[in-house]
Amino acid sequence: MSEQYHVQETDQSKRIDKLLTEVVEDASRSQIQSWLKADLVLVNGEAVKSNYKVQEEDVITWSVPEPEPLEITPENIDLDIVYEDADVIVVNKPSGMVIHPSAGHASGTLVNALLYHCDDLSGINGVERPGIVHRIDKDTSGLLMVAKNDLAHKSLAKQLSEKSVERKYEAIAHGMIAHEYGTIDAPIGRDPKDRQRMAVVEGGRDAVTHFRVLRSFQDFTLVECKLETGRTHQIRVHMRYINHPLVGDPKYGPRKTWGLDGQALHAKLLGFEHPRTGEWMSFEVEPPEEFASFLDFLEKREG
Repeated sequence: MSEQYHVQETDQSKRIDKLLTEVVEDASRSQIQSWLKADLVLVNGEAVKSNYKVQEEDVITWSVPEPEPLEITPENIDLDIVYEDADVIVVNKPSGMVIHPSAGHASGTLVNALLYHCDDLSGINGVERPGIVHRIDKDTSGLLMVAKNDLAHKSLAKQLSEKSVERKYEAIAHGMIAHEYGTIDAPIGRDPKDRQRMAVVEGGRDAVTHFRVLRSFQDFTLVECKLETGRTHQIRVHMRYINHPLVGDPKYGPRKTWGLDGQALHAKLLGFEHPRTGEWMSFEVEPPEEFASFLDFLEKREG
């Protein structure tokens, strides 16, 4: 089914892929770029490239491809399900689990486990990411919401884009943070020196993280981070930017660090409006044993 958008004066000269991320509620920029490559997006009846700059009165037409039949193997992997009904699942993801299959991770992912657990996930994000509305990094533990149907997916994606989803993380950072509260408002994009990493860069996507110090130690700080936006590696990049990288972070932290399997970052609280009932729902889970053990060590060391 095709959809249309008439370009307004305020849209003038925007890249078409950027504009469509604002217009199409449940599509990522990478998805839209794939549509453009496949000539599924037309401007005034003609196919254009991702960097096309729109003009006032342009008529953009796009066709969302139907989800392909799933070919991912369901796997009987234990899931810590915090909540489930006919529309949503809230999962407490362990550190070390990848969210969806990709190169090098064909099995053992959260998606493989979800497909075994239930057969009614949203198809909006296509073959590899059924039901996946948002992600947390492989080595980040904690709460994640999953859509079981397209109605739920669209609602949850809209709440994320409108910044009404509540997401709080706990993290252990290097150094003693001088301020009890703070906001890091710094745009994030690909690191020009290393395309495998993200960084604070001019012209990056808006990214805002609010933090609060929960406990200070001699050379570490336990912080609560609240996301206003959800960029790739956002908390990890922002904490590095203020010279307080996360403990155990293999990508953004110091090489010599404590022997944790990945960064000390836990998605502790998740709150959202139920897509069908409109009821506000909030969930909270404590950090995993490895995180708690390191914190316990710090507290005992301080006496």
